[in-house]
Amino acid sequence: MFQKVNSRAGLSDGVAQALLEQISNGNLPAGAKLPSEAVLAEQFGISRAVVREAMAQLKSQGVVESRQGSGVYVSPHGLVMPLRIDPGDVGSLSAVLQLLDVRRALEAEAAEQAAIKRTARQLEKIENALAEISHEVAKGNDGVLADVAFHRTIAQAAGNPFLLNTLRFLNQYLEAAVHITRNNEAQNADFARQVHEEHQALVDAIRAGDPVSARHMAQTHLYNAGRRLKQSAQAAASLTGQTAKKDRKLAGPSSRATARPNSTGKQAIADTSRSRKRKTNSANTAGIDT
Repeated sequence: MFQKVNSRAGLSDGVAQALLEQISNGNLPAGAKLPSEAVLAEQFGISRAVVREAMAQLKSQGVVESRQGSGVYVSPHGLVMPLRIDPGDVGSLSAVLQLLDVRRALEAEAAEQAAIKRTARQLEKIENALAEISHEVAKGNDGVLADVAFHRTIAQAAGNPFLLNTLRFLNQYLEAAVHITRNNEAQNADFARQVHEEHQALVDAIRAGDPVSARHMAQTHLYNAGRRLKQSAQAAASLTGQTAKKDRKLAGPSSRATARPNSTGKQAIADTSRSRKRKTNSANTAGIDT
């Protein structure tokens, strides 16, 4: 029924994915009993410990459930697949930009709905959150947490918990990118000014109760966020190349053959993303600005 897992890396992930595929294609329907631990270990060509790890993953996702003295079964909601993105899949610049495309659609809807539904109290929270960004930057901080709060208040004002939770899920994978661009903004007055003006225009539209303008401002802001991210990556690549060239020159001819740049702009995002991978599941943001 199952093919043996050949890769030594991520064995339990591979087993969990194979079982998920069997569930999604109907070979293991809701309520079906899974083969025993020993049988799965033999079919996959792995140890029983790896099978237990895979089962633990599926149980944590609510896909399967244990029944005392009976075995493991596909849960009644097993076919409702949990939304999941492998952090390793978003380590490149192109992947982050694709996530920003998705975020742009969601944030635009949130802004439009906020312009329609926001209360006076919610508008006050949005305005206070915007002021807090400037306050944090003035203190020398990067303002990331203040940005998170700003976008979260807009999503909350939209009055749709599913939209809010989807944004929270998505934005946890953009943490690396926002820190890169925030650092770049700290050194680029034009970037910082642009972000503030975009935020202000968005708030103005929500205050005016203009859903069309609010949607447009949110789309423009996220489009420009992608542009700034690309510029940040290009600047990082250029700086790294200049540093490597200088190092080779200082080291002399004998060392040139082995000199290597530390990273490119794309790798900078990937490196930062990997360093934050352990924190992904605990991320609790509903909006991260770039």
